[in-house]
Amino acid sequence: MFKKMVGWAKAFYNFYGANFAPKLYEIIKSGYKLEHFKRDAASGLTVAIISLPLALAFAIASGVAPEKGLYTAIVAGFFVSVLGGSRYQIGGPTGAFVIVIFNILQQHEYTGLLMAMLIAGVILIIAGFLRLGTYIKYIPYPVVIGFTSGIAVILFTTQVKDLLGLQIEDIPAEFLPKWRAYMTGIGSFTWASIGVSIICFATIFFIDFKKLKLPAYLISLLVSVIIAAIYMVFSVGIDTIGSKFGALPFFLPKPAIPAFDLELAFKVLPSALTVAFLTGIESLLSATVIDSISGDNHNSNAELVANGVATIASAAFSGLPATGAIARTVANYKAKAYSPVSGIIQSVVLLLFMLFLSPIIKYIPLAALSVILILIAFNMFGFRKFYVILQSSRGDRLTLIVTFLLTMFVDLNAAISIGFMLSSIVFMHRMSMDIEVETDDVDELYKQEYEQSGADISEKLNEKGVMSIRFSGPLFFGVASDITSFFRTVKTPKVLILRMSRVTVIDASGANALVEFFKRLKNEYNTKIILSHIRQQPQRVLFPILKEEKLFKDISNASSFENAIALAKKHIREIEKQEEHQAEILEVEKEEFTNK
Repeated sequence: MFKKMVGWAKAFYNFYGANFAPKLYEIIKSGYKLEHFKRDAASGLTVAIISLPLALAFAIASGVAPEKGLYTAIVAGFFVSVLGGSRYQIGGPTGAFVIVIFNILQQHEYTGLLMAMLIAGVILIIAGFLRLGTYIKYIPYPVVIGFTSGIAVILFTTQVKDLLGLQIEDIPAEFLPKWRAYMTGIGSFTWASIGVSIICFATIFFIDFKKLKLPAYLISLLVSVIIAAIYMVFSVGIDTIGSKFGALPFFLPKPAIPAFDLELAFKVLPSALTVAFLTGIESLLSATVIDSISGDNHNSNAELVANGVATIASAAFSGLPATGAIARTVANYKAKAYSPVSGIIQSVVLLLFMLFLSPIIKYIPLAALSVILILIAFNMFGFRKFYVILQSSRGDRLTLIVTFLLTMFVDLNAAISIGFMLSSIVFMHRMSMDIEVETDDVDELYKQEYEQSGADISEKLNEKGVMSIRFSGPLFFGVASDITSFFRTVKTPKVLILRMSRVTVIDASGANALVEFFKRLKNEYNTKIILSHIRQQPQRVLFPILKEEKLFKDISNASSFENAIALAKKHIREIEKQEEHQAEILEVEKEEFTNK
């Protein structure tokens, strides 16, 4: 029994190591040296400085206390680095989750968000172990750009109040009513907030324009704290983190897995699916981007498992959903990180920031955080990518616009699902347009392809009833009716060569259309059918159906067109012999009748 358990353990280890081994394990196994740690320590510190203001801003924009953003960056960032499949990935809260979190809080409060995170974490872990990471890459690009750009517009919209210091209570959650409320209360702006916003914008733009190697967002926050202190001296009021949320805690809370509530779980299930989808797609997109820059290769399944564990751990520490962050991941690579240890160091440094900088953080004006979020929304929109897709095909353009508008005016669930379905319909339409069915002149084609090899081309196969049909493109349900209509126009040949080398894929509907055609030719006209150069995937789908219909033994499978011609010649000769024999019998019978 013990030996069996050891064997099972080894088998599981081998399976896990091959498919889900964290990148950190591979790095340490290959040899991790002190010089590597120094690189990771420097890059980890750099990324922590970038992550601090973002964690605070994303939390406040989502409608929760700022410390929850720090909890997320520390805890989720740690697990993404320890268990993830990407060498440079940095995990934490991102702008894509702001609207999702805000909507969940509006409907189910924070307990509902925690339940959605638990479910999403489990979904991601299962998806990783089922090795579904490779399939997320099939999410259509117009859908990704559409909902990302829509989220960017909504994120910008949520920051107008704090940016201008508008004195408005109970701002609606919906997009258009929110702007109506802004327009109505525009006169309630405060010069103090506008002043902070302008100076923060100017600070960030100056650092970027001069290409200074400084953390622009963090410096803008420090400048805003100084301005807030000056305001306090002159008794000028301005909303700060402390005035709205109170003082920040100095350490992480005690971890506790939220109690599972079945009724609440069913209510938040659609939101949990959205969280899982966003986590997976953004994390793998970030890993793919950094791979293209660094030349490394990430393990997508390990990345999903890591994000699932990170999401559950974040819920246990009262945090928020998190995923791989593209900007911070790229910054980590450019800071010359060597391994995922840099992400672990980022979490440690953020924890130290929380421990020692909490008294200062509470004086950060909300307007300063709004400036950062607005710039993030601007970068998230991706104007160039949006414009390129608008110049693309009509189907991609339609998918982009519908997804974008649904994200803003309905919700993210509807935008993703409808956008995906619309993109699928467009794809099927394109595939149906790509299918080509054409009849070949057998003699001319045979002469062109094989006369140099000295093959016998003297027989007039077309005149003797040999027909060749070539398919090009996928045979699937979108083109099954077109195939059937074409087959109705086909004259009844003695031998039909079906050239399948250009058929890359076939589904049950396409296979059924072929089989019904074969049955009609066989039963009504006794036509000899020859399949030429059929690929493996069409074989796997078509051959079982032929066997089930008891047609398989009557259909020849030729590896090339030349072999198909040879089989056609052989069959024609057999028919000619039968016809000659039949003619001889008729001649004998005629003579016997004459003699009588």
